[in-house]
Amino acid sequence: MNDKLTQIFTMQKALDDRIISERGIDKTVDEWVIGITLAMESEIDEIRREVNWKWWKNPKPVDKTALQGEVIDMWHFLVSLSDKVGLTADDVYAIYLKKNAENHARQDGTSAKEGYGVTAEEAAENMRKAFEALPSVSDLIGK
Repeated sequence: MNDKLTQIFTMQKALDDRIISERGIDKTVDEWVIGITLAMESEIDEIRREVNWKWWKNPKPVDKTALQGEVIDMWHFLVSLSDKVGLTADDVYAIYLKKNAENHARQDGTSAKEGYGVTAEEAAENMRKAFEALPSVSDLIGK
């Protein structure tokens, strides 16, 4: 697969290899996972600092460019982590598709995973609520 995600993985691998080589880094998979997830936690904090999450403070304008830059920093670490645990861009895509379908099944109540099933009564109630939320025919035609 030669697409944008593959290009991102290739570019990140080149950067990681350069850093490892130039800095003489030798880590186990465990050490990489711990180090990269700690870096990701730091990036999450930097992302959070770009938005108004402190309800007790006056809001500030959100710097969208800075926010997006922090999100991309997170992507760098996520792609590095993916590589360190043996995931390629193709693997990420394939596993993502399966996991996304499972997440939809969980929301639908059709997942076989424990704790996500919906009884027939719950399904009927969910459908009733969904239909009640729809506009009436007279509302749709403006009467």
